[in-house]
Amino acid sequence: MIDSSVAVSCSNCSVRRLCLPAGLSLEDIARLEQVTRKKKVIKAGESLYRPGDSFQNLYAIRSGSFKSVIIAADGDTQVTHFALPGELLGLDAYSKQVHSSYAEALEDSSVCRLPFVQLEILAQQVPALQQQIYSIFSEELRQENEILMLLGKRSADTRLAALLINISSRYASRGYSHSEFILSMPRTDIANYLGLTAETVSRLFSRFQRQNLIRVNGRVVQVIDLLGLSELAGTHCGYEGDI
Repeated sequence: MIDSSVAVSCSNCSVRRLCLPAGLSLEDIARLEQVTRKKKVIKAGESLYRPGDSFQNLYAIRSGSFKSVIIAADGDTQVTHFALPGELLGLDAYSKQVHSSYAEALEDSSVCRLPFVQLEILAQQVPALQQQIYSIFSEELRQENEILMLLGKRSADTRLAALLINISSRYASRGYSHSEFILSMPRTDIANYLGLTAETVSRLFSRFQRQNLIRVNGRVVQVIDLLGLSELAGTHCGYEGDI
């Protein structure tokens, strides 16, 4: 891991409206910047934290992407989340004060480190920040429930279509193209996340291309038929919510 001494500004951050500063006044954002001043750069394949690490910080993703993974007692791993800019990592450790999963960078990424003790003290002084923290915790629970529904009640093609629609919508909310984006996670991670085999995921990508739903060129995915993909996923074309 590489620690950077470069100071970062919440007020100038391109993903500020998706992160903790959402809804805060400029004065309150300035106070938050006293808590987090430096960014951490994580190289692709490196871990931000690992199981057993003590809970000290939340991490706001400024750029890049991560996967969250839990390790079962038998050593098997399960991908539980793909995180994009503007999202927080580390919430899993709050209750027991120790991380039960690890977060690995899918590409060279940068995060803002938010020391939780200082953040908690500031939140008691800034009601809007406290409310935002509660909202983030609530959203984390909602996403977990939707993941359970996704994996438990849908066919393989519906699962993959729902994931692609979800990533498309999340990129759109960040001001990027909803119809063409880089899929930073490898097929094996997608398969693990969706409870499928890598071979099934590859066949589904090929089928979606034959059906003119998407076009794939390496890691770049182009959504050709958003409505058709949404119908297959059992969703609408709006861009709210994550899975």
